[in-house]
Amino acid sequence: MGHTSNRPQTIAVLGGGSFGTAVANIAANNGLQVSLWMRSEKQAEDIRLNRENSRYLPGYPLHERLHPELDLAKAVDQADVVFVAVPSKAFRTVVEQCVPLLKPDAALVSLTKGIEPGTFKLMSQILQELVPGRDIGVISGPNLAKEIADNQISATVIASYSQPLRQRIQELLSSQTFRVYGNPDIYGVELAGALKNIYAIVTGMATALGMAENTRAAIITRSLAEMSRFAVRLGANPMTFLGLAGVGDLIVTCSSKLSRNYRVGYYIGEGDSLKQAIKRVGETAEGINTLRMVHDKAAEMQIYMPLVNGLYAIIFDNQPIREVSSRLMSGDLAQDVEFMGAGI
Repeated sequence: MGHTSNRPQTIAVLGGGSFGTAVANIAANNGLQVSLWMRSEKQAEDIRLNRENSRYLPGYPLHERLHPELDLAKAVDQADVVFVAVPSKAFRTVVEQCVPLLKPDAALVSLTKGIEPGTFKLMSQILQELVPGRDIGVISGPNLAKEIADNQISATVIASYSQPLRQRIQELLSSQTFRVYGNPDIYGVELAGALKNIYAIVTGMATALGMAENTRAAIITRSLAEMSRFAVRLGANPMTFLGLAGVGDLIVTCSSKLSRNYRVGYYIGEGDSLKQAIKRVGETAEGINTLRMVHDKAAEMQIYMPLVNGLYAIIFDNQPIREVSSRLMSGDLAQDVEFMGAGI
């Protein structure tokens, strides 16, 4: 199949959650044939009959060019670009199943914000391992799916080492209400998207505890310093954290009740156990798994991350929230802005 203006005509989105569905619907509205692969027959039937994903995006109509698909081979065998939007713990398995079914020139783009348990690999690194030599990318940014589905003005970042793929995805997904920016720092963009989920839990907890606006501003700002410090030690570009994938995504995830991770933190702050909080949210909160892995990696690399350590102590060591909060306030006095010179 040829491309018009270098624009793919057929795409597949793997994963029928809220963000995967929102991205699939943007592409369908842009005139493309879209297969949305999911495991739930009930969910697929709901989309076919009612043009709505009532489980994850209730109330938002889906375009007729968006086709729900239960058969992975049928979903991907004609796709020019495959977007992978499954939880990080299932990412490798789904991609492994997908690889032998792909067209030879199909590109893969991750929509998943997380880190693989056990390996500390990002989704782009899993793609590089499983499909070497192909164009791959990641999408990340301040992207609350319900606002995107509601055609609220939003923006995102496509990160890839391949400039042609960045341009291709910009053409594929850009619309009057959804703007796509490019960035070659795939590692920084992806780390930002994974790390900010931890700090959304912290901020949600602080809000439930009645902490003031000044406090939340301080938490978000110190979160940005902490996550960029960690990411740069792992090879990311610090400037990436000043963009949409960094500070942009951090602000929205730490401020909105639409954010799953924020809500998990809020419910824990209200007194719920972790299990109760996750059950109330009803969707995967990637920040919980990410917290455990980042805590261990920071300890291994001796990276100063007081917010990560404090949240870990509350969630996994069952330490009292107020006690941990007071310890954080008596910690080391650090440089305000990272990477400005000596003393950081």
